[in-house]
Amino acid sequence: MATSDVDVEYLPPDASYAYEKKHPDAEYQDADARDTAVAQMGEVNEVRQGLHQRHIQMISLAGTIGTGLFLGSGSALTNGGPLGVLLGYSFTGLLVASVVFAVGEMGALVPLNGGVVRYSEIFFDPAMAFANGWNQTYSMAVSIPAEIVAAAVLIEFWATYNNAIWISVFGVLIVISACSFIRVYGEMEFFFSILKIMLIIGINIMALVITCGGGPDHTSIGFQYWRNPGPFVQYLGIGGSLGQFLGFWTTFNNALYAYSNIESITVAAAETKNPRVAIPMAAKRIFIRILLFYVLTIFMIGLVVPSNDPQLLSGSGTASESPFVIAARRAGIKVVPSIINAVVLTSAWSAGNSFMLTGSRMIYGMAVFGHAPAAFKRINRFGVPYVGVCFLGVFICLGYMTLSSSASTVFTWLQNIVSVATLVNWMTILTVYLRFFYGCRKQGIDRHAELPWAAPFQPYAAWISMFIFGLLFLTGGYSTFIHGDWSTSVFVSSYLNLPLIFILYFGYKFIKKTKIIPLDEIPIRPFIEEMNRNPPPITPPKTGWRRFNILWS
Repeated sequence: MATSDVDVEYLPPDASYAYEKKHPDAEYQDADARDTAVAQMGEVNEVRQGLHQRHIQMISLAGTIGTGLFLGSGSALTNGGPLGVLLGYSFTGLLVASVVFAVGEMGALVPLNGGVVRYSEIFFDPAMAFANGWNQTYSMAVSIPAEIVAAAVLIEFWATYNNAIWISVFGVLIVISACSFIRVYGEMEFFFSILKIMLIIGINIMALVITCGGGPDHTSIGFQYWRNPGPFVQYLGIGGSLGQFLGFWTTFNNALYAYSNIESITVAAAETKNPRVAIPMAAKRIFIRILLFYVLTIFMIGLVVPSNDPQLLSGSGTASESPFVIAARRAGIKVVPSIINAVVLTSAWSAGNSFMLTGSRMIYGMAVFGHAPAAFKRINRFGVPYVGVCFLGVFICLGYMTLSSSASTVFTWLQNIVSVATLVNWMTILTVYLRFFYGCRKQGIDRHAELPWAAPFQPYAAWISMFIFGLLFLTGGYSTFIHGDWSTSVFVSSYLNLPLIFILYFGYKFIKKTKIIPLDEIPIRPFIEEMNRNPPPITPPKTGWRRFNILWS
């Protein structure tokens, strides 16, 4: 098995010496076990551990709150109705939770940068690491300028200037912050997350007050919009239960975009302090956070805005089409739109930072295994893979395409492909995790007793999520097959990723002659031994006001 040989190849010259000095009496079952231990220490020594538990936990929360909730929920409400959108976001949250649990279990045992790229290489097949790694790198390269463009458009809510100015400003800020010490990113995301949470709490209270008749017009709404126009929408004008079901099914597309990048809690694992405690804690809490911040918010949206409100699809791209802004205006509240737009602006900036971190660490992880040019392994004095950051920074120029109406159409296609790439990434994570799970079973490893954390409901949750994600992938462009609604752009953006991932995977296998690692040869035991030699510090119990802190420890 060649994994350990490749691992040692990227280590700094003093990594082996440093490990021997720290563990002079360490014993190993075989050479792979020792190489794995040295490799982990080498990477941790190269990068800097600047992310604390509060950072990684709030980052995991920030990934689930953004424009997909504040703005995208409006189109979801129009397509599915209040009950349809509530069910769509709730079911997607359940499915995505299994993905977070999977990366949390593997990331706690293997705290290295790169996320699923590293797990694919170690637990499944190097060809999968190559294919999905470049698939995700492409996704991040397009997502970063997309978020920057969103931020530029949001500024138009207050003043109209050439968007090229704001694209340049936000692009430079994201690159500078990404090249700085990881702690800078952590503190920025922590602050942005606090703003989002405060906004979520505020707009939900506002929605409750409006529903109960506490707005300036003193009109009690209750469940009025669930009765008229109704809990579901007749999607595409199709009558009966079929049209209602299609409307509900379409809300999954909005929810997938809203939950994208939620699995990034392990991408910077080597830069996280005490990752074997911080990562499981973030994974375990993500489920209740989805319920509190997403499902509850979507429920309140359905109470205060009718699904047939024409402003939901105004196409402004600003807070004007946010369902909460619409609700505030319908109730006569005037100060809310600017507040929401300001926080949504920080959300877009935050998402751009997150995509830059995810993409640069992912391409660093690929370079470690030889799936990307060796230059991407270079790090600056802050321990940041700056070459990867600069590489992704070049793609920010794609944002200038939106200044032309025709090019903007092409750019919209690219954004749609990104959503499908997210779905492929989730299915890859679950595939790799299932190999890891059955590898533990084959090798007689008790996950609950020997691993730092064992995800609940496995492998059943992974299999169920895999099946439904597969259905969503195959039916993502179903509307274009309906008579009279054919759209080449929809078809291409919905299904291009399928041949792309297969070409990358099988092309790499053909050239490099890689094989799927047999279950009994997956190197799980060496990581367990290394963890036992370096047990995580005991976390003291909460005292005082900290006992009431449910967001971070």
